[in-house]
Amino acid sequence: MIISNLDKAKVLVQALPYIQKYHKKTVVVKYGGNAMINEKLKEAVISDLILLSLVGINVVLVHGAGAEITDMFNRLNIETKFINGLRYTDETSIDIVQMVFAGKTNKDLVNLIGLQGGKAIGLSGIDGGLIKAKKLIENGEDYGYVGEITDINIQPVVDVLEKGYIPVIATIAQRVDFDREISQIDSIDLFKQAKTYNINADTAAAEIAVKLKAEKLILLTDIKGLMTDVKDEDTLIPVVKVSEVDDLKKRGVITGGMFPKVDCCAAAVNGGVNRTHIIDGRIQHSILIEMLSDEGIGTMFVK
Repeated sequence: MIISNLDKAKVLVQALPYIQKYHKKTVVVKYGGNAMINEKLKEAVISDLILLSLVGINVVLVHGAGAEITDMFNRLNIETKFINGLRYTDETSIDIVQMVFAGKTNKDLVNLIGLQGGKAIGLSGIDGGLIKAKKLIENGEDYGYVGEITDINIQPVVDVLEKGYIPVIATIAQRVDFDREISQIDSIDLFKQAKTYNINADTAAAEIAVKLKAEKLILLTDIKGLMTDVKDEDTLIPVVKVSEVDDLKKRGVITGGMFPKVDCCAAAVNGGVNRTHIIDGRIQHSILIEMLSDEGIGTMFVK
């Protein structure tokens, strides 16, 4: 389909008030799912982020690495085990998670942004003590080296934004629940205690957005948004008040993998983020559709 110059101009005019509205505001995007696997979708996401950055919007990218970690586990014949939707991470696995997450995946994204003319700096939760965590234990379940966030030091992110770069954040965390009497333990025990924690990227994105007093938090997912019937995309709920979340859970509208995503969105709004969104990352340029159009996309959570 050929788009006329007039139609292109109309699109830009429609976007203008949104560019003005979000100028110098902060938007946190959690990136995962199909949008990280499909090359065309990946290219669209990266170009969206660069465009937003170039028009003066502070963009922070928080990413997952589930597919690449699973692929590496398969190559090494390591079993992938999930408990309540979270990847169980043992002493050996956490080294691989850190290597893939903070190494390959993070630096690949930084490289892609640079290749498309943007500016990015890769960070992980251990850089500058950005994310600190203790061991996650829920209902007696042991997830291994999976952490629960105890503190966010947002200054490294602020410093990167002030220099005009897009921070690209891998959500592994610095441990706080280790024996600080290091003189009483040998070097092997110290090395074990120095291992990092794997952190759920949705949760980390929400807490980072709160600390930054972000205007928006956007979660890219593999579904259209929150729907009353998951089998019928026409039942999409475009707007949800956070006060309605508990009722939606009781009615069975929020189920399975949507539980943590909705909880993150609600927590971010309650923490001061103006708007949070669950949008379909399978649609090219879904970020721009949400940010710079009248229609928007997906499900928006408001106070």
